[in-house]
Amino acid sequence: MNERLLVVDDDPELTELLCDYLGNNGYQVETACDGAEMLRKLPECQPDLLILDVMLPGEDGLTLCRNLRARSRLPILMLTARGDDMDRIIGLEMGADDYLAKPFHPRELLARIKSILRRSQDHGSQDAPPRALRFAGWTLDLAARNLVGADGVVIALSSGEFRLLHLLAETPNSVFSRDQLMDALAGREAGPFDRTIDVMISRLRRRLNDDARDPSLIKTVRSEGYMLAARVERLK
Repeated sequence: MNERLLVVDDDPELTELLCDYLGNNGYQVETACDGAEMLRKLPECQPDLLILDVMLPGEDGLTLCRNLRARSRLPILMLTARGDDMDRIIGLEMGADDYLAKPFHPRELLARIKSILRRSQDHGSQDAPPRALRFAGWTLDLAARNLVGADGVVIALSSGEFRLLHLLAETPNSVFSRDQLMDALAGREAGPFDRTIDVMISRLRRRLNDDARDPSLIKTVRSEGYMLAARVERLK
């Protein structure tokens, strides 16, 4: 295994616990207590995954996540003492790959880490991926991570919106349940009252000028989930 993890948290007891537990499970673990130390250590340890607490002295974890995602695809797992739906939505939109509320069981953290790293490795092993996906007059630019209309107007997408639309467009005319979308988006199942996916679907429909009352692109399949109802062309 020997993947490298960088844990950024200002709780010394927690970081010591995580170092011991994750180290015993085969990971190389480095720690930082704030954003400044994190930025110093990133080029030194070159981690395969960043575990980033939201509540930090100085710059908070969400700001650090957003700034890092703008220039890097390093997988990021957010930790926070807050666990409501809106916090999860914000964390995902800032570019986090998953979001875990404290207190958590170390085995759950380990499972999340393995899932994120597996998805990251699978993504990196794909041969000649398309540069864009075109459907219904829209082009999803996979490099720039934005949406381009038929008139050439570029529409910026949040990280969460991009990943959700990318997933739907990769397998068009296939129904994804909310649990499947959440698991693919964040590496876990949605809880019974988790409305993260529903909120993000609504935002995507607005981006695509898709009538929320009678959508023609991102359709709701009652009691099943969502699907992109369009023919998708893969542009190399």
